[in-house]
Amino acid sequence: MAETPSGMLNSIGLQGPGIDAFLENDVPWLVSQGARIIISIAGENVEEYSILARRLRSVPGIAAVEVNISCPNVENRGLVFACDPDASRAVVEGVRRTLGGELPIIVKLSPDVTDITEIAQSVVDAGADALSLINTVLGMVINTESMRPHLAGKTGGLSGPAIRPIAVRAIYQVHHAIPKIPILGMGGVRSGRDALELILAGASGVSVGTAIFSNPKAIITTQNELRGLLMNKGFASLREAIGYAHRE
Repeated sequence: MAETPSGMLNSIGLQGPGIDAFLENDVPWLVSQGARIIISIAGENVEEYSILARRLRSVPGIAAVEVNISCPNVENRGLVFACDPDASRAVVEGVRRTLGGELPIIVKLSPDVTDITEIAQSVVDAGADALSLINTVLGMVINTESMRPHLAGKTGGLSGPAIRPIAVRAIYQVHHAIPKIPILGMGGVRSGRDALELILAGASGVSVGTAIFSNPKAIITTQNELRGLLMNKGFASLREAIGYAHRE
């Protein structure tokens, strides 16, 4: 990990105990706590996504499955699935075919593309019920003391306030192109005002990530601030504010 003036760069990968341990230990505990469970899956090839989805079909308590296609595709020389509409479609079609209509599918997209609306339309056509926008932006930090890349993997994902304008742009474009698809907005949110900006662009919900590193209460603070802002702006509900910036 490396701090940047307006965020954080990381190349820690997708760390976890594995699906066996997660299903045996984490899911039962989350169910006992009354949590709404959305499980995120990622794979290195199309088949791996379907295998993971198959493991989730009979698990009670799961509300939805996020399909993170912003991962290296080892079948295509390191290409990220989300950078290619055909590869994106293949992954989502496989997961949808495996899950049937049992669970909603949320597909997480990368901003590192020429036209994010093309990728979004591709996965929606393949069976996605919602989208997560956006994943981190590819970046790099060079240590001026060692004069070498700071991260062992050389490049990493940039998150934090620096990428919020990119998230707003991507959400706005996708909502304009596919207005009926729900969007979970993310990218640099650390206040209610930040969350409202994503909602006005078209997000139906907001995720908070990097801000938690410096403020463990960031989610609660953001939620409370957002509630106050919506009331002050005259919105009776969050739903009324979704995509409000698209008004003529």
